[in-house]
Amino acid sequence: MANDTRLQQVADKAVKYARKEIQEYGAPDLDIFNLSLEKGRQLADRLSASRPLVEICVAMMDLKLGQSQREKRVPEHVQMSADAATEFLSQENVTAEETATIINAVEAHHGGVPFAALEAEIATNADCYRFLHPRGIFIFFSILRGRLGSVEACFGPMRQKMDEKAGLLSLDVAKEELLPVYEDFKRHLEMAKE
Repeated sequence: MANDTRLQQVADKAVKYARKEIQEYGAPDLDIFNLSLEKGRQLADRLSASRPLVEICVAMMDLKLGQSQREKRVPEHVQMSADAATEFLSQENVTAEETATIINAVEAHHGGVPFAALEAEIATNADCYRFLHPRGIFIFFSILRGRLGSVEACFGPMRQKMDEKAGLLSLDVAKEELLPVYEDFKRHLEMAKE
């Protein structure tokens, strides 16, 4: 119980830190962040994983996305987030194993890096909800509309992000929920382009 309390305190700080970054830099969208945090918690509970550890992973994944966007260094956001997470965690009461899991979650959430722990895998799947859950799809579409201007200009980037995230789904429970939504929206995007 003391371990859960310790890690939950770190999770609360991590979520607060992520929300502060969102407030300062405007990305990722707060509603999208909250969606992935909510889904991460649900998946952790359902899969008997450490909920506080998943919360920290989700909070750290895109920690520096907004800053990297402002500085026009988006491809570097994963490394920037990993560096910021490492610094944050060095000041907190976390084990080396917990730190490794969190950094792995940051590095693995765009694919290409194997998951070191269930919590890192859950965090990546929770990130997929940002772009494959109906709530996330509509929020992301409105963000794209604001950036790109026309509705039609959003179709390609929307489809590309949805395809990327569908390819990253690895947990059966997330696949069962999100793949039917992905297929429906993909079909509707194709129809809208015609």
